[in-house]
Amino acid sequence: MVLRQTIQDAEGLAIQALGFLAAEPERIGPFLAATGVDPAGLRAAAAEPGFLAAVLEHIGSSDSLLLEFAGNLRLNPEMVAQARRILAGPEPGPGDFG
Repeated sequence: MVLRQTIQDAEGLAIQALGFLAAEPERIGPFLAATGVDPAGLRAAAAEPGFLAAVLEHIGSSDSLLLEFAGNLRLNPEMVAQARRILAGPEPGPGDFG
């Protein structure tokens, strides 16, 4: 069973995920390349709306990365997906303009 998370829970998980990525150059490198953020700009970027969702999106984009991260925290990988959905907000529906 997956517990319902609050936005604070989701943000906390995303910050842990960022720390997980930053702990290893082979993890953080692809993330920095994908986002265009440089190492010095990580702290400022983390305060931007959507950045924490992007961290979780990156973690979830690789099964091995997701399973390693979730395994380290002993949590269900679905918690990562749920946190990403919370931080990203609702998906636009038909007729919605972005």
